[in-house]
Amino acid sequence: MKPLKELTRPNIWNLAPYSCARHEYAGKQAKAFLDANENPYNSPLNRYPDPLQDKLKARVSAIKGVPVENIFLGNGSDEAIDLAFRCFTNPCKDNVVAIEPTYGMYRVCADINDVEYRPVLLNDKYQMSADALLRACDDHTKIIWLCSPNNPTGNLLDRKEIIHVLTEFDGLVVVDEAYSDFSQGKPLRYDLAEYPNMIVLNTMSKAWACAGIRLGMAYASKEIIDIFNKVKYPYNINILTQEKALEVLKDPFQIDDWIKMLVMERYRMVEAFKMLPICEEVYPSDANFFLAKMTDAQAIYDYLANKGIIVRNRTNVALCHNCLRITIGTRTENMELLSALRQYE
Repeated sequence: MKPLKELTRPNIWNLAPYSCARHEYAGKQAKAFLDANENPYNSPLNRYPDPLQDKLKARVSAIKGVPVENIFLGNGSDEAIDLAFRCFTNPCKDNVVAIEPTYGMYRVCADINDVEYRPVLLNDKYQMSADALLRACDDHTKIIWLCSPNNPTGNLLDRKEIIHVLTEFDGLVVVDEAYSDFSQGKPLRYDLAEYPNMIVLNTMSKAWACAGIRLGMAYASKEIIDIFNKVKYPYNINILTQEKALEVLKDPFQIDDWIKMLVMERYRMVEAFKMLPICEEVYPSDANFFLAKMTDAQAIYDYLANKGIIVRNRTNVALCHNCLRITIGTRTENMELLSALRQYE
């Protein structure tokens, strides 16, 4: 790995971060808050939230097995994706490499930041080639983007290929593990100490059923996390999100039950789709969704939408022609979908 200073935008490396009022008294006991121009009424919403989310990070650390100093919390994992571009790529100069197809926000953030985006197609099994990704890199490639389990394909990427990229690439490698809770694979977040150039993304939107509170995580070396914290907005996680996340994180066993039910439903739905005359193939999934190749994805999508059943049409995505992405819902929702598809003519 190149020295982190070489990978970081010079203005970001030299940035003097904003020092908010809550930072300045850290470590001291306080009983009267007269520092931040807050209204003294309407407690607790009148107070700014903890800018570094210490209490919440401690809980995430205990559950995810990652030290607090290696955790960044963002407004969804999308904030961490954007920060990676803003901190480590120079507009109109650097580029990033990514698997294709994959989560669309990587390309969107590249476009927003005016950074060249180089997609490398997966093979017909939706697996990556480390060598192909590395061949797409040059001296100005700062980040390689991987998503495992991948979206929209649903499958885990070959761990050996990911490790090959981590060991051979001298820039940063982002591994998005948003769907890892639904997989039997070992999450790469446990290997942070071994790969200082790795950033692992996670979220409370999927297994933790909290898409509405917008809380994402990035796990990385302390040095990378420090740079993220220097650049993020001071109070990026509001007090309501922090409180709700702490409430949900009190009962990880409930989440384990949800995951088991969704994995069982995934298996049942995949087998049912294989029996549909309008389904040509169902691809293996390690997520809370699966990708199915249909006879006419657009027509079937329109038919379902007219019945108030919304799935995701991925037919215009690379390697996904005539494919629908099906999220696993409740047993009732899943049965409604199957019933509609069995009546499709």
